[in-house]
Amino acid sequence: MPDIHYVLLIVGMGLATYLPRMLPLTLLSRRQLPRWLTDWLDLVPVAILSSLVAPVLVTTGTPRTFDPSRPDLLAAIPTLFFALKTRSLAGTVIVGMALYWLLGLVLR
Repeated sequence: MPDIHYVLLIVGMGLATYLPRMLPLTLLSRRQLPRWLTDWLDLVPVAILSSLVAPVLVTTGTPRTFDPSRPDLLAAIPTLFFALKTRSLAGTVIVGMALYWLLGLVLR
């Protein structure tokens, strides 16, 4: 493939990821949105992150089966409680990494 095709591919991928973010911001930034819509939009990132993380935490193998003894899940549960209690992102990341590391040492 010629070099110009790579450049066009990169530019196209950049536009494909930038436009869906830029268009709503420019179109809706000066409008007052209904309260129910802003509340709903606040929940979208949490829902997306949960849908990405939850299957990895609680299932294993192919086909995926529920496995409550996964070290990832064992580290995630106290980390979740720490996050709910403190509301500290940095603290939650540090506690999660420390618990995961400790469980890796203990469960070898």
